[in-house]
Amino acid sequence: MRRLDISATGAFLASLLALAPAPASAFYFPGVAPTSYKKGDAVPLYVNHLTPADSQNDPKLRSVFSFDYYHPPFHFCQPEGGPKYIRESLGSILFGDRIQTSPFELKMAVNETCKALCEPREYAPRDALFVNSRIYQGYDLNWLIDGLPAAQLLKDPNSNTPFYSPGFALGQVDGEYPQLNNHYDIVIDYHEAGPDNYRVVGVLVDPYSYRDSKYIDKGQAECGNEENAVVLDENGNMSVTFTYSVYWRLSPTPFATRWDKYLHVYDPKIHWFSLINSAVIVVFLIGMVSTILVRTLKKDIARYNRLDQLALDDFGPNGNIEDGVQEDSGWKLVHGDVFRPPKNPLFLAVLVGNGAQLFMMAGLTIAFALLGFLSPSNRGALGTVIIIFYTLFGFIGGYVSSRIYKFFHGESWKLCFFYTPFALPGLVFATFFLLNLFVWGRGASGAVPFTTMLIVVIIWFVISVPLSFAGSWVGFRQPVVEAPVRTNQIPRQIPPAGGYLRPFPSMALAGVLPFGAIFVELYFIMNSIWFSKVYYMFGFLFICYGLMIMTSAAVTVLMIYFLLCAENYHWQWRSFCTAGASAFYVFASALLYWMKDVHFLSWTSGVVYLGYSALLSLLFFVLTGTIGFFASWLFVLKIYKSIKVD
Repeated sequence: MRRLDISATGAFLASLLALAPAPASAFYFPGVAPTSYKKGDAVPLYVNHLTPADSQNDPKLRSVFSFDYYHPPFHFCQPEGGPKYIRESLGSILFGDRIQTSPFELKMAVNETCKALCEPREYAPRDALFVNSRIYQGYDLNWLIDGLPAAQLLKDPNSNTPFYSPGFALGQVDGEYPQLNNHYDIVIDYHEAGPDNYRVVGVLVDPYSYRDSKYIDKGQAECGNEENAVVLDENGNMSVTFTYSVYWRLSPTPFATRWDKYLHVYDPKIHWFSLINSAVIVVFLIGMVSTILVRTLKKDIARYNRLDQLALDDFGPNGNIEDGVQEDSGWKLVHGDVFRPPKNPLFLAVLVGNGAQLFMMAGLTIAFALLGFLSPSNRGALGTVIIIFYTLFGFIGGYVSSRIYKFFHGESWKLCFFYTPFALPGLVFATFFLLNLFVWGRGASGAVPFTTMLIVVIIWFVISVPLSFAGSWVGFRQPVVEAPVRTNQIPRQIPPAGGYLRPFPSMALAGVLPFGAIFVELYFIMNSIWFSKVYYMFGFLFICYGLMIMTSAAVTVLMIYFLLCAENYHWQWRSFCTAGASAFYVFASALLYWMKDVHFLSWTSGVVYLGYSALLSLLFFVLTGTIGFFASWLFVLKIYKSIKVD
């Protein structure tokens, strides 16, 4: 198993330095300075893992497992002395990248035709069966030249706009027979930045299947033609010769904009439609909440305070308030119980603390991506930054959980200290480790090496846990948030609720609205995860994240107001679960995505897909639930602080 060649501390420092903008006269993605070549200079070609993708014959995804480029059954040619791994960031390894050297020899601006990669490779029947299965499943090869992925040229079916799609096919299915691509036409676009100063600005690969190719000598071959394709024999041994040609094209595209041709948006109108739809929902909800706060609630508070004053000055003969003065009703009746601690306050405080940590991590990560620091040219930066921010915001998680638990008058403060950094992260890590065993069992390259997982654990224990303990200690040292009204000693009886005020109907109604704000971007994110596509529309994602926050807060406040008016003062868990219910719609959308765009051929692929979908839905539940809880908490503090109670 491969070792990670940077230490935990070094990974953080290297990642932070890599994210720092490089001073230059022109704009470049942060951390990616141009590499200039002279004519005839060697341009290295690195190979990455093979990933499942859709194909022209079947647009559905058939597997979730990626394989190492030099996985033995593929029998791809290796460089002299064996392939060597290229140093990668922590996030790059966790996201499945396995970048290695290759035997391809490319020289800047020097065209070459029909070069042999190595001597013919022998495929046994078992290997042929394995490779043919990967061709049926639509696997793609992934190469890197000067940081750019080797791509295939496609056209948008809606706008007929050409664009570069990273990756190219391992083979294709012609009728019933899988054909292995053994010849590659590599077309490289280069830009002349100055006299004898060239930069790579685009890479295309056209793969072909030539059965009649013959190996002549080292680096020399005689290429066949497309009439006879390579169909691996599953009943006997077969030799295959791998060849390639290189063609260089002068391009006017400058280095700073070379990624533009890769970053293509399918039907951008749907993104704008989603944003407009979500914005309308947010305006409607905020309008409803404002109506309650400004009109109904304001009148209730003014009337309640007026009645309270009359009760002090004007009593009837029987000690009752005189005519014209009515008794309390609705949300005002539960003022003596609304701040009563909920059931399992420790569990709720820990969830809210972890949700605050996720909230800060997600918001800052999206903001960094929006500013261009997490561009696709900086491989692994997204995963590395997520780990860095989640680790550093352990202080926020500990602080919030301790403050909330102290507000609930909790006494098991040591358990709060312990559970906050260990409960949810431990569950996430255990699930990730279990799913990683399935990936490892299939021999896929997506399995995270044990040493990398050990580094993640070290980062967790050495940085995140101490920061969480420090945050918890600071939180407990702070004065408790005082409730604006006193809590009665005897709990008030709660009348039975019906209709939409019952837990499950209210969660179903409220949860669909935050999900509606993100479902379009969620679909594109799932595409990028499972189909190994590049996701870069962080501007849309940033707006959707803000709309989701406002929608979650507004709809939860609305539901809690109706709940209090029904004289039910158990708002703490209800607010968390009401907003968090959108996670069930996220998981349902993953199941729908499976039915529509995925057709797995093995049960292990289904287990991995469902496992990661459930894990992401759980984190989304904690995130949105925390938003709903804080919005309701501030709402309840505000309205009960505005009334006068003896």
